[in-house]
Amino acid sequence: MPPKEITTYTCKLTPSQGKQLEQSLHAKGYRFKELAHTEFAATQEKINVAYYTSGKLVVQGKGTQDFVQFILEPEILGEARLGYEDLLDPDRLLPRIGVDESGKGDFFGPLCIAGVYVNESIVKDFEKEGIMDSKSISSDRRIATLAEVIKKHPQCVSTVVPIGNEAYNRLYATMRSVNKLLAWGHARVIENLMGQRHRMNPDPQLAISDQFATSKSVTERAMMSMGKEIELRQRHKAESDVAVAAASILARHTFVERLGKLEKQYNLRLPKGASRQVDEAAKTFLGTHGESEFGQVSKLHFRTAYRALGKPEPPRKPFSGRPRRAP
Repeated sequence: MPPKEITTYTCKLTPSQGKQLEQSLHAKGYRFKELAHTEFAATQEKINVAYYTSGKLVVQGKGTQDFVQFILEPEILGEARLGYEDLLDPDRLLPRIGVDESGKGDFFGPLCIAGVYVNESIVKDFEKEGIMDSKSISSDRRIATLAEVIKKHPQCVSTVVPIGNEAYNRLYATMRSVNKLLAWGHARVIENLMGQRHRMNPDPQLAISDQFATSKSVTERAMMSMGKEIELRQRHKAESDVAVAAASILARHTFVERLGKLEKQYNLRLPKGASRQVDEAAKTFLGTHGESEFGQVSKLHFRTAYRALGKPEPPRKPFSGRPRRAP
């Protein structure tokens, strides 16, 4: 039986379903607005709808249940899902660990990797709070609010491994691979959480993380002693799992906090990501603080660093693995 009231609902739509929903909302008089990382976002009294470029649809507000039952399911999905989530996804309530990272594509600031343990009760609570992949949340304030929800949940166990820029550059110089560095970080997070199993009820049955490398063996080889005692599932777009989504929020929150501390320390704005603004900030930092401090705030293997230092950029490696924009 469907719950009496829900205020948040998420699901995946195909591009054609997304276009169909957009047309339907236009016809129903919804007001459209700009929202980062979305194909469209629309609002009406008691309801907000956002369809992200990832294919994720997020519906929020007091009118969520009516929207799902009377618009989304009959017009777009063609099936009843609300109230039957456990049948559609039998692993949804399993006790498990989710792992995700933030800062991988940011020139300035650390790489932060987080892990979160969830059980049936936590999953239901997090879904009610609207916990979703941090990349679908454009507000740092909202990220901070959800991070507090995660950390304060009495049954949730979490950990964050921040790799500051000095350590990051040292590890990269040894490993010569972002994927190997990520694999080590993911394995470290799982190991840290497995060391806290006494706080988890029931014990986690598996760990879920995004598959960032072409071969799953990259992370599997990095697993440590206690981490090898649990099944590791790697999959693309793992952030659709609430445990991984919660980890992504904790990782992003830690990244934002630490980047803010670096900005205060050096009295300079350090933009997120990798862009022309980042290039300009890198040159400004060098002019103000010099090359000796550059590795304290940046990831030195990025092409941004070569450009800022006036050095020839290294040749691009042949494509392998998942596509991503080169920094």
